Amino acid sequence: MTLLLANIHEQIGNEVAVTDWVELDQMQVNIFGEITRWAKRGHNDAEWAKEHSPHGGTLVHGFFMVSLVTHFLELGGLLYKDGKNPLNYGMDKVRILSPVVVGDGVRLRDRISVMDVQDKPDGRRLIKTAHQIEADGSEKPAAYVEYLNFWTRK
Repeated sequence: MTLLLANIHEQIGNEVAVTDWVELDQMQVNIFGEITRWAKRGHNDAEWAKEHSPHGGTLVHGFFMVSLVTHFLELGGLLYKDGKNPLNYGMDKVRILSPVVVGDGVRLRDRISVMDVQDKPDGRRLIKTAHQIEADGSEKPAAYVEYLNFWTRK
């Protein structure tokens, strides 16, 4: 089934996508730390973290993982062909569930479910999706996000 703005309400309660893996490396984590003004040793100093971090290396910023939600929506096919002008409306719940060590690189993917769809004036729809972000090789999810996205029908 093609996911469309017109039929996405039929998927409430269902997992609709498991995305491809997205690769992250220390350079990306360093850049994220710089632009968010949170370039702390536990995230951005690999040598220091190898010796001093209880995790054995630098960690991916929790907000970095959360910021990938819109990219995961695109990877999962939730940029609706019959919609336009998507707007980030925020998040209802965000939890960073386990640390993710960068090491020589790490892969993340997202399991996306549709939680709710609300019709709004002017042909708009507010769509709430649940995102369970996984790190390759970890049994526990790394993060959980409930994301709200406004769409307008074409």
